Amino acid sequence: MNNKTSAGSLFKPLGKFFRKYHLTLFFILVIGCLALAVMMISRVISEPPVDDDYVSPITPGTIDEATLQRIQSLHGSSEPSPAQSYPGRINPFGE
Repeated sequence: MNNKTSAGSLFKPLGKFFRKYHLTLFFILVIGCLALAVMMISRVISEPPVDDDYVSPITPGTIDEATLQRIQSLHGSSEPSPAQSYPGRINPFGE
């Protein structure tokens, strides 16, 4: 029984401290986590990649054929836009 009272008396000042400063401690924790996140993101952005042997499979200045055809099918700003066709009225209850 004496152990419980001594343990309780040890945590009383700690509980009093947390009751008094819980909001301040919360904001310090949140600001610290945000600062840590910003520092980690900054480090990831600024550091070069670790693997020096990496070679990109895409060569600069090249385009695949599908992308090239999509670009060529676009119309210029001086040309009239193509007429859009709508499917008409659709019955949501019909099968």
